[in-house]
Amino acid sequence: MRSLADAGETEAMALYGQLLLDGDGVARDERAALGWFTRAAAQHHLMALNMVGRCYDLGWGTPVDKGRAAECYRIAAGRGLDWAMYNYATLLALGDGVAEDKAAALGLFEQVAGGEGLAAPKAANYVGSFAEDGWAGPVDMAKAAHWYARAAAGGDFRGCFNHARLLGAGGRVDEALPWLEQAAKLGNPRFVRQVADWLARSDVPRFATDGLAALRRGQC
Repeated sequence: MRSLADAGETEAMALYGQLLLDGDGVARDERAALGWFTRAAAQHHLMALNMVGRCYDLGWGTPVDKGRAAECYRIAAGRGLDWAMYNYATLLALGDGVAEDKAAALGLFEQVAGGEGLAAPKAANYVGSFAEDGWAGPVDMAKAAHWYARAAAGGDFRGCFNHARLLGAGGRVDEALPWLEQAAKLGNPRFVRQVADWLARSDVPRFATDGLAALRRGQC
């Protein structure tokens, strides 16, 4: 891969950058990863441009620069890359590095959520959150439930939890428990701890008992 990247193969540059970022088969080197992403992005590789944005967004190999991250995402999103749409929408929703525009963020999330890519379930969870909290329009719990269910079915761990949460609130605890178990299987340890704390305080019957048990099963 390094040989192909050195020879100027655009896809190899992007892939080698990802190997360096992950420390997969090579020593982890965030700064070098950013360099390879930048070279690939200069040759119009959209995912590499998105990854340049991620580096500036999260401070991988460079100081955090949310404005620069937003610009990378915006360009790649404008060319149709779903992950860039998702990342740009996240910054728009928060007003992080760009002027806050929740309506524009929702439009992007809905576009991604309606697709077939790997970003779709994560975007679907955001669409559900927008509908539940009324961030860019009236509160619509039926819409929230629909999109949380899609996010859960697609394997988004936050979607699994939100789907379970609404099922439990509707008295459908037995249906909710498998989704809590799935949330624990897919989620990171910090998220699982947060869910456990929420379940312990929940006023939904059986969430503090059967819900926590389901969460523990998912961690096994």
